[in-house]
Amino acid sequence: MDQSQPDKAANPLVLVVDDFLDSREMYATYLEYVGYRVALAADGHDALAKAAELHPDVILLDMSLPGVDGWEVTRRLKQAESTKEILVVGLSGHALREHSDNARAVGCDAFVAKPCLPAAVAQEIRRALGKSKTTFKLK
Repeated sequence: MDQSQPDKAANPLVLVVDDFLDSREMYATYLEYVGYRVALAADGHDALAKAAELHPDVILLDMSLPGVDGWEVTRRLKQAESTKEILVVGLSGHALREHSDNARAVGCDAFVAKPCLPAAVAQEIRRALGKSKTTFKLK
């Protein structure tokens, strides 16, 4: 194995999608700290393009994005043959049970209500990865 390439099995790639720079940076910094590789997207269009290009293991997706929102991004990802297996962890400031149920109905594999600490997000990502068919190793 080429040592210059990260070991995908040991370091899953998480695409962090949020329209607030501070949120993207906070989650990205923490996820990198605990062992994930991270890519960033600021809106739904960028998320769809990066998902198709990078094929991340998980997308941490704010559901309230301008333009193409997280609900529609999830629908499109789960309908496309090339991206339907990507795990989606939805994030929303709407904490009602119906929002969690709706997120799962459109295809989210997990859901976290904001505000939430990065450790809670990492735990939910770990849980989603644990349910997937691929095994990963983290710190």
